Amino acid sequence: MEKKKIQIFLVHGGMTFKNEKAYLNFLKTREISIEKKVKWSDDYFDKEMGKNFEIIKPRMPLQDNAKYNEWKIHFERHFPYLRNSIILVGSSLGGIFLAKYLSENKFPKRISSVYLICPPFDNTLPDEDLTGGFKLKSDLSMIEKNSKKINLLFSKDDNIVPVYHAKKYRKKLKNANIVIYKSKNGHFKISKFPEIIRMIKKDAKRV
Repeated sequence: MEKKKIQIFLVHGGMTFKNEKAYLNFLKTREISIEKKVKWSDDYFDKEMGKNFEIIKPRMPLQDNAKYNEWKIHFERHFPYLRNSIILVGSSLGGIFLAKYLSENKFPKRISSVYLICPPFDNTLPDEDLTGGFKLKSDLSMIEKNSKKINLLFSKDDNIVPVYHAKKYRKKLKNANIVIYKSKNGHFKISKFPEIIRMIKKDAKRV
């Protein structure tokens, strides 16, 4: 019998706005580029993880004007297709989404490990509003009940989610592995991310 591939569920980032006026202003003023954006979580990630993994990358609803309740519905629609020993990865807004969901709900499958990459902790971001229902509750202990292996990855030169958010998570998640890189080109705007490839493959060997 062929061994089933280990699933990796990756939740991308997004933005939230306090009201429609702020959102429309963002659309009118944001920088526009026609060049292809190269992200570590795209082709590079798929290629480096190899054929032993099944990578699931849902497109979450209204990425640029996200609402937690809408993301939660879409997230849960995938549950019938998930298997035990799954690895969850959330980047930026996707990171706090996973933190909030796993702190409030029992995940239906056994989780091998969780990776939260530059996740904001609260609405103390320099240039963005963290709204849309993504606020964390004070007790995050259920995250560690859902998964014994939790990794939070931050970059010292991140100007979107400052590194002090790592300290806030540390106070709530005593057993989490927190890694702070000297530089990941700011808000992890990188085309390659070999460290997370190695960590995930190491996790897979324990399954």
